Amino acid sequence: MTDLQRTPLFAVHERLGGRMVPFAGFSMPVQYTSIVDEHRAAREAVALFDVSHMGQLVLEGDGAVAFCDRLCSRPMRDLAAGRIRYALLCNEEGGVVDDLTVYRTGDSAYMLCVNASNIAKDHDWIARHKPADVTLRDESETTGLLALQGPASMAVLAEIGGAGLAPLKRFRFDHAELAGCRVLASRTGYTGADGFELYCRAEDAATLFDALLEAGEKHGVVPAGLGARDTLRLEAALPLYGQELDDDTSPLDAGLDRFVDLEHDFLGATAIAQRQAAGATQRLVGFEVTGRGIARAGYPVLSEGEAVGRVTSGAPSPSLGRAIGLAYVPPSLTEPGATFEVEVRGRGIAARVVETPFVSGRAAGRTSR
Repeated sequence: MTDLQRTPLFAVHERLGGRMVPFAGFSMPVQYTSIVDEHRAAREAVALFDVSHMGQLVLEGDGAVAFCDRLCSRPMRDLAAGRIRYALLCNEEGGVVDDLTVYRTGDSAYMLCVNASNIAKDHDWIARHKPADVTLRDESETTGLLALQGPASMAVLAEIGGAGLAPLKRFRFDHAELAGCRVLASRTGYTGADGFELYCRAEDAATLFDALLEAGEKHGVVPAGLGARDTLRLEAALPLYGQELDDDTSPLDAGLDRFVDLEHDFLGATAIAQRQAAGATQRLVGFEVTGRGIARAGYPVLSEGEAVGRVTSGAPSPSLGRAIGLAYVPPSLTEPGATFEVEVRGRGIAARVVETPFVSGRAAGRTSR
């Protein structure tokens, strides 16, 4: 893994026995002890994730408000300082360049939190469309990002100086000093649980991580890896770029209609409206496996023996005790209760469309990956 990038917490992961794997060009922990145990900690107590592989792109300048508004699938000029909005960057063909969260950090300043695999791509896309009165700065390498997720997350923060963060509502942020580290704390996450994402200087990340583990010991905190992060986001039916979303997929096909304002003039809006008028050929659904087996990403969806779609994400749900997944299927198979099969190693296993999210939580949308 010598050619992989390392987050500021690489040495911490090694010290804690994290099993390291390649992910989005980084060496990241997939788990420390058990994916199931780490998953349950986030649902029932509190789990601590390193998400420093995520990207932070900053827009500033006289034209930043108008430009950010033009870039994103939802209006950003009316986003108040201290608030956050989930949106999509779309291309001229109506596909998704990336999904991201937008932080209004000042009158003429925004921070965009983007997917790790798309940092360079998003930077190039934004730079290509950027007017002269906007500056674009990549702060990814100088930023550490931790996600403290679960019902006890606020109690842990209070132990290290974060009691003042308790009034924060979802999709809002504030600044605080935690364990001697200056932090931007947002009440966001990618798990479907209550929690916080903590932005700090890269050189402070290890100090903050260790302080959270120590302070959280009596609250049941555990370090958690990518495996639990993926099962948690799947239970919450949150999309993962590269699986549910890509440059060719319309956000409407992905069921993200509420994050796309077609009355708003943004890059890709015309193409998305045209694709909507032409009618969808596929839609993203949640399903549960009713037969024996586990549906994984890339497996074909079958109807009457014919391949009609594909699984984008699938795994056993630790909370539900059964296998679940997301899949693109024809419009005729999108209603809850509709049935199909998933081809697993040459045989079809029965599955049924269900309402999402699979597990209810406070999260109304994703904030980072």
